[in-house]
Amino acid sequence: MRILITGAAGGIGKATAEYFLARDHEVHGIDLLPSAIQHSRYRHHEADVREPRSFPRDLQPQVLINCAGVQNSSGDIEVNLKGVMNMTECYAIGNEAIRAVINLGSASGHTGAEFPEYAASKGGVIAYTKNTALRLAPQATCNSIDPGGVMTELNRCVIDNPRLWERIMAMTPMKRWAQPEEIAEWIYFVAVNNRFMTGQNLLIDGGEAGNVEFVWED
Repeated sequence: MRILITGAAGGIGKATAEYFLARDHEVHGIDLLPSAIQHSRYRHHEADVREPRSFPRDLQPQVLINCAGVQNSSGDIEVNLKGVMNMTECYAIGNEAIRAVINLGSASGHTGAEFPEYAASKGGVIAYTKNTALRLAPQATCNSIDPGGVMTELNRCVIDNPRLWERIMAMTPMKRWAQPEEIAEWIYFVAVNNRFMTGQNLLIDGGEAGNVEFVWED
């Protein structure tokens, strides 16, 4: 299948592109940064998800995966939410070839436990996923994968801080964060293997969001 992935130059986007390439798919990547992948079935396009005029126009993907994102920047809403909307409206809505759209949400969209604009942007992605699912059915599915902590460069400041990392692990029942490749596995399953689930937001956070203490008398 033809796969289009944003944020393909690093992190979850790059891991997802490599995962699909390893399974013989044709992959197109979009990123502001140059390509970090060398492969005969990979094509890289330097474009800005905030600017539809920069998008390559000759693509008709069968699967769209929106991974591009920023955190605690001046453009969280514009990149994380509007970027997803720009890509989806351009490459999924009205595309007769589209079979699946996967949006990268976040546990923060469920819990609100993040920087304000970041949490709001990811909450918007969760809602927009449901909206898109209704509009694409029955032709295609649309779901979001909503990770908790992932071992990416974006999170390096807390990963490398022993004091902060200890606090984070105390709140995480699985006592680790996910590797980008683990999130790529979920994306692949929902995009390729799944044929019926749509409009769902899958929380992949090692149990952190559900880590509540039940208080009762002895």
